[in-house]
Amino acid sequence: MKLLKRISLLVVVVFIAMQFFSPTKNVSPGNHTKVFITETNPTPELQNIFENSCYDCHSNNTEYPWYNNIAPISYWMANHVNEGKEHLNFSEWEKYSLDKKDHLLEEIEEEVIEGNMPLLEYTYTHGDAKLTEGQVNDLVEWVKQTRIIYQLGKQPK
Repeated sequence: MKLLKRISLLVVVVFIAMQFFSPTKNVSPGNHTKVFITETNPTPELQNIFENSCYDCHSNNTEYPWYNNIAPISYWMANHVNEGKEHLNFSEWEKYSLDKKDHLLEEIEEEVIEGNMPLLEYTYTHGDAKLTEGQVNDLVEWVKQTRIIYQLGKQPK
């Protein structure tokens, strides 16, 4: 029984200590997706989808919920954001080659069709991030049209 009490106390102390050390937040000022929006020219409806369903994990600016201030949730969310940005970062769109942009658009299409994006755990707390069938169809059609332009070796206007 003494061992269980000591372990419990240690867990509480570690939990409290974690509250004083939080990961760096993914926040940057300005219009961090301007190049992506200007270059790919999504409709206002699609821009709304990107804002509600994608940018928190796939850009240099995340809008954090209040519970992100609680460890270990803050560490878990930071890991998700960092991993998301490794795969695709809309804020870094201008740094990608035409081939890379085409590939990323292909990945967006696949992930959305398969229902892998946005992540299910993200949609639990962000109800407006969940995509309807119509939104998926609109996004897929836009991706196909935009990819044609990239495959021709041109920047979309």
